[in-house]
Amino acid sequence: MLVEVAVGDAYGVSFEYCEVSFTRQHNDVVRFYPHAVHPGLLPGMYTDDAQMTLAIAEMLADGTEWTRKNIADKFVDCFKRDPRRGYAGQFYKLLCEVKDGDDFRAKIIAASEKSGAAMRTAPLGLVRDLKDGLEMCRIQGELTHGQTSAINAAQAVVAAVWHLMWGEGSKKNLDAFLEATVPHPGWPRWGEDYQGKVGLEGMRCVQAALTAVRHHDNLRDMLKACIDFTGDVDTVAAIAMGIASCSVDVRPNLPTALYEGLENGTYGREYIEALDARLHDKLVPH
Repeated sequence: MLVEVAVGDAYGVSFEYCEVSFTRQHNDVVRFYPHAVHPGLLPGMYTDDAQMTLAIAEMLADGTEWTRKNIADKFVDCFKRDPRRGYAGQFYKLLCEVKDGDDFRAKIIAASEKSGAAMRTAPLGLVRDLKDGLEMCRIQGELTHGQTSAINAAQAVVAAVWHLMWGEGSKKNLDAFLEATVPHPGWPRWGEDYQGKVGLEGMRCVQAALTAVRHHDNLRDMLKACIDFTGDVDTVAAIAMGIASCSVDVRPNLPTALYEGLENGTYGREYIEALDARLHDKLVPH
């Protein structure tokens, strides 16, 4: 799961809010491209979507007590040990300024409906008890995103992963399961396809990701479809890759060049692969 999230994020950010002509010309899912929006990120480098997903995964793998303080501490720690661009401007500034999780919680204004709460939550779908996973999702989400729609979007990601991991395993009844599990006030039904450019709202990003998952049976075509939406496509791709990596009817056929081209520094590909293994050893019985 985690490597696929990072690949989706790193590939997608090259196209984040780019001109449609650039996307049409280069979205071939063959290699990573320079980052037009974040020139400080080299091709193959992931951004906030993957970094915050790693924070959640580390807490789960380590068995860390799920408290707001510990979550805030982990978010700050993961950023401080490996500062990188890709975060929203004000959130990046906050992470640079705060000293620890307590400082973070004192200064954050948790009133957003954007996608930050949803982009990082795929690992919570591996929690065997769905009610626990959804509650843990709510707690982490409300730390930064206070709008109900943002929490609903995040919980939809958790529920989708859970359904594919612990439920039926197949995508066949995923839409019906989400309808029965997660509310979506003021928004199309979970099973309705998203169309058009993807905005920053969590509901839009998740709806687009679910659309890509619904219509494709392999990761390569799915990743291309995520980018073709245009807009906040790195988040769409990270979410879709995290969900689809757990499905028995999605072929894991991302090109080797994307796996090998993913950054491999201290917290790069090999670290993520090892964390993936630890996470599954902790939560998924052999």
